[in-house]
Amino acid sequence: SFSLHSSHQRENLVIATTAAAIGAVSAYFYFNSSKMSTRPAGSSVEVAGGERKYLIGGNWKCNGTVEANEALIKIFNEAGPIPSCVEVVVCSTFIHLSQLLTSLRDDVQVGGQNCSNTGKGAYTGEIAAFQLKDLGCTWVIIGHSERREGFGMQGEPSALCAEKCKVAVDAGLNVMFAIGEKKEERESGKTMEVCASQLEPLAKALDANDWEKVAIAYEPVWAIGTGLTATPEMAQETHADIRKWISDNVSPEVAKATRIQYGGSMKGANAKDLLAQPDIDGGLIGGASLKEDFFNVINGVPK
Repeated sequence: SFSLHSSHQRENLVIATTAAAIGAVSAYFYFNSSKMSTRPAGSSVEVAGGERKYLIGGNWKCNGTVEANEALIKIFNEAGPIPSCVEVVVCSTFIHLSQLLTSLRDDVQVGGQNCSNTGKGAYTGEIAAFQLKDLGCTWVIIGHSERREGFGMQGEPSALCAEKCKVAVDAGLNVMFAIGEKKEERESGKTMEVCASQLEPLAKALDANDWEKVAIAYEPVWAIGTGLTATPEMAQETHADIRKWISDNVSPEVAKATRIQYGGSMKGANAKDLLAQPDIDGGLIGGASLKEDFFNVINGVPK
């Protein structure tokens, strides 16, 4: 049997046990502090806006460290007021969500970049929608082209993306549901055919009331991270086609209310012209959301 032969050994055990307990308690409070009011207050400036409230989402993708995030959060917290006609969300990696939920200004919502189509159970490595909601997230991105295409793994089919969206909505999350065509599909005139094929399973999965929690993020795959951007006129044409599809296949009321974001390399330099289009209701921002330029996008909404 185990025995302690000296007071020195006993003291070391007490110290180690106490340290472990302190560490466990610290971890508990860190991961539960998102439910406390520790976030700095944001600020707003009154702007009339348009028919729908703009939605600007930042997708940090697989970027960030605790130290780098601290610096970026400081920049965002000091970036000045957000127009009242804009809703802002930042979606970080799963492991950094608690950092945002404890230190990012409270007028910027926090979301995940994906969730599973499962509930709790034996699903190793998955993050469930109810867990994002429990942590304090209000949004999640579903169906991003990088996940639809896959990166060294099988991509996610449209039916699975639609199923995930329904699970997320039922868990109380809002969803930015991404769709979009590849370069060769646009060049062959199949843009709307591709978008419709991605929307059809979604329309079957959602109830009429579910659409209140869903925004469509149109992301031409050929423009993501390439520096290429659809002209405002090209983007508007596709957004109008998407809204018409929703009107014809869901309802005119849902089509009128649904926000459609643009997600192809939007940044401060082009945001104003894109957001001026009548059917572009915001953006899903990649690279520009990792720097101060994110607030140039936010402030690019029509005044």
